[in-house]
Amino acid sequence: MSDLSLTSLAMASASLTASASASGAEVPLSPNLLRNLGDRSYDKRKGAALEVENLVKQLAESGSPQAKESIPLIIDLLQHQFTCSTNANYRKGGLIGLAGTAIGLMHDAKLYLDLLMPPVLHCFDDPESRVRYYACESLYNIAKVARQDILKYFNQIFDGLCKLFADVDVDVKNGANLLDRLVKDIVTESEVFDVELFIPLLHKYIRMTNPYIRQLLVGWITVLDSVPDIEMLDWLPEFLDGLFNMLSDGNREIRQAADSALTEFLREIKSTPFVDFGPMVHILVSQCQSKERFTRLTAATWVHEFVVLGKERLVRFYGDLLGAILHCISDAETEIRIVGERANADLLALVKTTESSVDFMPLMSKLNVELLSDHIATRMAALSWIAMLLEKTPTQLTSHIHALLPTLLKTLSDAADPVVLLDLEVLARLSTTLSADEFYKVLQAVIQLFATDSRLLEKRGSLIIRKLCSLLEAKSIYMVLASVLATSQDLEFVSLMVHTLNLILLTANELEHLRTILRRSFEPTASTDDVDVFTTLFKTWCHNPVSTFSLCLLAQSYELSNALIHKLYPFAVTPLHMGGAAEIDASVGFLMQIDKLVQLLESPIFIQLRLQLLETHQPYHANLMKSLYGLLMLLPQSSAFRTLRDRLASVTQMTMAIARCEPVAATPPGVAIAPLLAHFDAIQQRHTALRHKSLAEKSVLHRTAP
Repeated sequence: MSDLSLTSLAMASASLTASASASGAEVPLSPNLLRNLGDRSYDKRKGAALEVENLVKQLAESGSPQAKESIPLIIDLLQHQFTCSTNANYRKGGLIGLAGTAIGLMHDAKLYLDLLMPPVLHCFDDPESRVRYYACESLYNIAKVARQDILKYFNQIFDGLCKLFADVDVDVKNGANLLDRLVKDIVTESEVFDVELFIPLLHKYIRMTNPYIRQLLVGWITVLDSVPDIEMLDWLPEFLDGLFNMLSDGNREIRQAADSALTEFLREIKSTPFVDFGPMVHILVSQCQSKERFTRLTAATWVHEFVVLGKERLVRFYGDLLGAILHCISDAETEIRIVGERANADLLALVKTTESSVDFMPLMSKLNVELLSDHIATRMAALSWIAMLLEKTPTQLTSHIHALLPTLLKTLSDAADPVVLLDLEVLARLSTTLSADEFYKVLQAVIQLFATDSRLLEKRGSLIIRKLCSLLEAKSIYMVLASVLATSQDLEFVSLMVHTLNLILLTANELEHLRTILRRSFEPTASTDDVDVFTTLFKTWCHNPVSTFSLCLLAQSYELSNALIHKLYPFAVTPLHMGGAAEIDASVGFLMQIDKLVQLLESPIFIQLRLQLLETHQPYHANLMKSLYGLLMLLPQSSAFRTLRDRLASVTQMTMAIARCEPVAATPPGVAIAPLLAHFDAIQQRHTALRHKSLAEKSVLHRTAP
């Protein structure tokens, strides 16, 4: 020991002796003891510490006031002249001296903790690793005798433990581990631990990524949760995010410990009658988007359990939960997708059946965003949600329609057919809640979408129109579409659109009822509404000559079709009601449309027309024949030309044969024809009714499908 150190100790001892004399107490520490306590030799320091322990023990047992006054003086000397020294050996000696003092005091150590603890805690930050180790050892010995009385310093102790667990020195870490175990034992057996004061410190460190600190934290969370009188579940939102973050730690033991803790907390949540789910929802929603697979899976599992357990208590968080769930159902991992799908089904059923007041704004905002997701499953789920909400509370969603409609229309361009079909069901369901003007605007938007995206019209036009007609009334759809197209200035697009609508009209089963209306529109019994349907369609169909002609054939207006056929020839014609001239564009496309029409004339849709060719005595027969012969003359030599020519030739041959023969009754007199025909009609009417019923049921199923 240096002369300077000896001089300092002598001066310190003299100073303390003087102050002690003034109060009647003395510091019974000899110069030799003080010298050994600061020696570089561990054995000498240890021996000096044992002397301090024995001296303090004697002073404590003596019970004299003067002796008791000496104890604080000893602690003060050890603190200021040793633990605060610039000499590392002095600091070590001071720490083991303080430990010896506490051991000597035994149960009375609690009376001096305010003096013993600060210097030891201060040395946790010492630059010398051995001093930090001695600080651990010293506090261990103090805690061993003071037990639960040290808990008033718990936050400072825990703060120190976090630093020591992250220490670079192995011995310091080992010492911190021993101290940690002792403090845990003290806490578990104590009845005075104040967890509320500890939580802010836990919240502070839980976000740190140091594996040793994480190991310390998850260990403490588990221990505190095992104490019967401590309700860690009440404080779970304060550290839940940190536990989830530990699931992606590089250390397997930490991952397992965090998973075990989370599993236990979830078990407690399931068995607790009332849990405040709200503060945890945002944490789970965020964790569902973690980069780590296991973290996402665990978060998705929690979300599902929250939906099942929380029910109406989570009504304020339905939007947030839905966003997380829709993210999970398109996860790359199968397990997560399965959990997400279950959670989605349960939440959808919950919202559908709940009688609680639901704020639809958050839900609709999430759904509007998720409709633009890159994943088919998410888009499908979002559409199913919108369909359910429209069914549940159509009037409440009125204010959201204008924000939702552009996205729904954009979804018609989706690359996946199932998404488009479901989107159409949503649009159809949406349309049933709209006024006539709003319904017009929806179909106007659909037409505008086709006008700006010709590829969509080409690839999906027929699918979209047919689906709308199956979900809604085909007549209404066509009447509105015709009205919308009639106002368009893009004549080329209108012609193309009319051609598309006409092909659907002539081929799709969904439009059978509309075809029936058109067929009777020229009958004497036709209603004003029937006539209006034909007139409205005809005026718009005029943008496409071949479509107009086929519409007349479908409506059995052969006089009109005969008049039209002369206007289809590729030269200028002068309409009788106009002063100008109109010229038909006999392009390849025009001829292809005629070719297609001839093929359609051989389809079931035109069976009645073909049978009417036999009715040579009917007034319409001449106009029908002229219409078809005129069509034949427009065709170049082709398979369509030969098909129509053969059809008309057979009619001509039949007419000539009938003219040469007198009709002879071939039915035996005992057979009554009229009743048999009546029976045939009755049976076929039953089949027709059954077919219409089947189509109606399919339409209802489409409308009610989720």
